[in-house]
Amino acid sequence: MDKKPDPTHTSQQILDIAQRLVQTRGFNAFSYADIAARLSMTKASLHYHFPSKERLGVCLIERYAAGFGQRLNEIDAQSGDAAERLRLYVAIYAAVLADHRMCLCGMLAAEFKTLPPPMQAALDTFFADNERWLATVLTQGRIRGELRFTGPPAEAAQYIIASLEGVMMLARPEDDMKRFDSAALRLLSGFGA
Repeated sequence: MDKKPDPTHTSQQILDIAQRLVQTRGFNAFSYADIAARLSMTKASLHYHFPSKERLGVCLIERYAAGFGQRLNEIDAQSGDAAERLRLYVAIYAAVLADHRMCLCGMLAAEFKTLPPPMQAALDTFFADNERWLATVLTQGRIRGELRFTGPPAEAAQYIIASLEGVMMLARPEDDMKRFDSAALRLLSGFGA
């Protein structure tokens, strides 16, 4: 008896390839033809799984956000110390860059004005969720004396994300992890982490 192809598996393969393309080229720099060629399938087959590039983009962001959220939950379960949680947060970005990629949502944010509204909304949610998580860590760390910083935790959270996304972009052209590590260390030390 012949086995039917597993559409879930194919969808995941499509998302995997699309994610790598976005993280290395950007959303507007690839097409369904790029994915179809890598999977040896037709563009029509891709449209069966993702009827539009917009839908593919929304699914990419949602999957990335879910994985990121899972990692944040693991960090929360792993450590109660705010400074350690902040270091582990930075390590997420370092691991992505070490794999010769950029943060998916950071890459998409650079193209924000050219993206369809559903993708823009999903990006806004991703960054808002990260800012909330960081603001909670920063608030707890300040209360317990584990972190020090001035100003509101929400603003400090925005600063952390902007710094990490920015240093990834600066380290990328020369594939320079030392540049990222140096900036990340300076960022963390500014919070006493």
